[in-house]
Amino acid sequence: MNQQKELDKIAKEIESCKECKKDSIGVAVPGEGNPNADIVFIGEAPGKQEAKTGRPFIGRSGKLLRSLIEQVGLKDEDVYITSPVKYLPERGTPSKQQIAHGKKYLDRQLDIINPKIIVLLGKVACLAVLNEDVPIAKMHGQILKRDGKQYVVEYHPAAALRFQKIRKVFLEDFKKLVDIVRS
Repeated sequence: MNQQKELDKIAKEIESCKECKKDSIGVAVPGEGNPNADIVFIGEAPGKQEAKTGRPFIGRSGKLLRSLIEQVGLKDEDVYITSPVKYLPERGTPSKQQIAHGKKYLDRQLDIINPKIIVLLGKVACLAVLNEDVPIAKMHGQILKRDGKQYVVEYHPAAALRFQKIRKVFLEDFKKLVDIVRS
């Protein structure tokens, strides 16, 4: 199976999906990166910059995330970055319906990539992937093992930008990610 072709096929489906576009703004942001990535970073939904360009995590939160990915010794080409919701929600925060609908595409992407580690960036990512309302403040930095996969629960980079206390914890957790990646 050519993983990139399969991911491109899903991206085209997302771009033509009426349900994905409902109550949404901008262009589709299916995700980008290595189709054979060992690590996938999953956020919430595209922001304004992402909805203009079709690329995930390129705004302020994305700059922080991408700089930390680099600091742990990885490159953009080594990882895959996506979100369960593939369009910018009109209300900003995605609805449960948007999360549930986007999960269908996200699950297929994860099946194709088959990463060893999935980093869940925030509550929406946890809800979409694990079907759980995970308390991020208690669980951040922890590894959850489910169905033969490792999930790392983490704050969303936007929270780290807004709150200094969270930023400090977020940076510490990313340092631990280096050990997880190496093992």
